[in-house]
Amino acid sequence: MNAQELRDKTPDQLRETLAELKKEAFNLRFQQATGQMENTARARQVRRSVARVNTILNQKAAQAATE
Repeated sequence: MNAQELRDKTPDQLRETLAELKKEAFNLRFQQATGQMENTARARQVRRSVARVNTILNQKAAQAATE
């Protein structure tokens, strides 16, 4: 998921995406703890996606505050 796709979404859609990503991150951490994790790179991708969504949400909030 790239930043341009996220910028096209509404804040509500971004919050839903953020919740899904956090749920996936939790599941990946659980898999790693139990030794069932197959794709270790996915954890990093999800963590960065969460940060990306948070950044864009903050940018949209700042933009709305200045208008």
